[in-house]
Amino acid sequence: MSSRGQLSAEMLILLAVILAVLVLVASQLVKTSDNAVKTIDTNSGQVFNISDQAANSSSACTVDQDCLKGQRCGSAGACVS
Repeated sequence: MSSRGQLSAEMLILLAVILAVLVLVASQLVKTSDNAVKTIDTNSGQVFNISDQAANSSSACTVDQDCLKGQRCGSAGACVS
């Protein structure tokens, strides 16, 4: 009967170890997702700012192809002749 109790104790210890590992993995996933959310918020804010600038200014550019024919993209991010 003692071997049966020993097996049960070993199973409980193994279960506790597995649960501890799962808790550690879950906490790391939560930290990673929090960092991802912050990064996405920052990047999407930047994208919205750039798109707002482009919508409000028809001459906003980053490369010459953004400008009308015969114009080029100036150093201030505006199309110039």
